[in-house]
Amino acid sequence: MLGAGIIKGLVETARNFAGSYTNEERLVTVEYPDEKLPPKENARNFPFLVFDGNDPLAGLRCVACQICEKECPPQCIYIEKSKDKKPDYIGKPQFYPAIFDIDVSVCMSCQICVEVCPFEAIKMDQEFELSTTDRFEGLLLHKDRLARSNEYYRKIHPTEAAEVDRRLAEEKIKAEAKAKAAADAKVKAAATAAGISSPTASKPVPAPATASVAPTKPAEAGSSPAETKAWPETPTSVSATSAAKPV
Repeated sequence: MLGAGIIKGLVETARNFAGSYTNEERLVTVEYPDEKLPPKENARNFPFLVFDGNDPLAGLRCVACQICEKECPPQCIYIEKSKDKKPDYIGKPQFYPAIFDIDVSVCMSCQICVEVCPFEAIKMDQEFELSTTDRFEGLLLHKDRLARSNEYYRKIHPTEAAEVDRRLAEEKIKAEAKAKAAADAKVKAAATAAGISSPTASKPVPAPATASVAPTKPAEAGSSPAETKAWPETPTSVSATSAAKPV
C-alpha cells in the first residue's frame, strides 16, 4: 500500500505522545539544558592532554614528539618543543611542549591523534558545550585549558583508562628491572676490572728462607755427645792436579 510506512510512523509518534503522560519510559526527550543525559563512555568530542600528579604542567605525559601534529588531517594542532628538560611528576627529566594549541573550530574529532600517540598523552573529551562569541581566540585551546588529570580521564572513560594504567604500570616495572640489571652489570664489570688491574693480585709470594745446618759426625760407641764434631763440608769440586797426585 502506498504511504503505509508514513502511516505507521505517525501512529507510533501518536502512541508515544499520548503514552508519555502516563508512562515515563515513553519520554524520549529531556528538558535540555535544565536536564542533561549522561554521555556514553565511548562518546568523544575534542582532544585533551592527560597529566599525572597534581601539577598540570609538570605532570603532562606529552613529551612534544609532534607525531599528532604531523598526523592530524585538518592540521589543527600546533606544538613547539622545549629547548630544555624539566623533571616530570616522578622526577625524571623530560622534554615538554612549550606551546600546545588545538583549534577546535577546525578539529573533526577523528581521534587519529589519540591512536598515534605512543605515550598515552592525548585523549578524547566528552565536553560539548563550547559555544562562544569569539570565533577565533575563544575556540583556540591552549595548553592550560587542554590539561586534564588522569582522575578525570578515569571518570569519563573508566574501562579504557584502567587498561592504559595497567599497561603503563607493566612498562614501568620492565623499565625499572632493565635499569637495575644494567646497574648491576656495570658494578660487576667495574669490580672485575679493578681485580685485574690490582698489583697484589699477580705478585708472587716469596718462599720462606731455610737455615743451612752443617752435618755432624755420627757418634761412636762409648763416646759422649760432647765429643761429637761437625764433619767438614764436602768440597764441591776437585782440581785436576790434586786428583793426579799419588798418595
